[in-house]
Amino acid sequence: MIFSRIFILMVLLTAMAQASLAQNEEIVFVPKKFYLSNDFDGSIISTAFDKGLFPLNNGVPTTVGTPRFTYFFNTGFNVNFDFNQHLGLFSGLSLKNIGFIEKITPLDSTVKRRVYTLGVPLGIRVGNIKKKNYAFVGGGVDIPFNYKEKGYVRRGNKDKFNEWFSDRTPSYMAYGFVGVSFKPGFYVKVQYYPGNFMNPGFTETITVNGIPTVNMPYAKYDIEMLMFSIGVDLRYGNKLKIKNKESAETIM
Repeated sequence: MIFSRIFILMVLLTAMAQASLAQNEEIVFVPKKFYLSNDFDGSIISTAFDKGLFPLNNGVPTTVGTPRFTYFFNTGFNVNFDFNQHLGLFSGLSLKNIGFIEKITPLDSTVKRRVYTLGVPLGIRVGNIKKKNYAFVGGGVDIPFNYKEKGYVRRGNKDKFNEWFSDRTPSYMAYGFVGVSFKPGFYVKVQYYPGNFMNPGFTETITVNGIPTVNMPYAKYDIEMLMFSIGVDLRYGNKLKIKNKESAETIM
């Protein structure tokens, strides 16, 4: 009888000790210095600037600044390295749909040009990276791999075509970007392409009055792109650990 009471008392004391320890512990996510995250520019609004020396379309009133909105298909991933909670580097691979809209007013017609690109960014984050409140800046290179051109006259038929690894655009497009992320991870970004979106040296052979003629359709183009995007910072690779509350508060 005495031994059974002692046993019950020991069990109760052990349970009370474990409960006391549990009160000082909690499950937390501990971020790694090196981890993967998405590069998801969900929605992109782009516009263009013509810096050509000559008017497009031989002086016919033409504009290229019409905003272009796209949400498909813009995605990718980043490889991140954080020196500490406030400073980190990132690079990765991204897939983007970028382009511009040209309107030819007297003809009431529109031409849309776009490329799908694979890109490699390189940037730096500064701020509270753990809580996703930070600013970021950097640059990168996009490589176009599919070009699409679609033209139509209002209330008329549409003409369109696409080409893989087309010579109508440069073989690569350099860019710079700057942005801000807000907790819980939404970010806004501005991306600028200082080079010409079109290849002015591109040539094609067309038939004019039955005679083959060499044409340079983009000879007068000097199109710079400006892109605004909204995305989400999703991270992978954080590990789950049981931490003492005091230690967790220090981490926070």
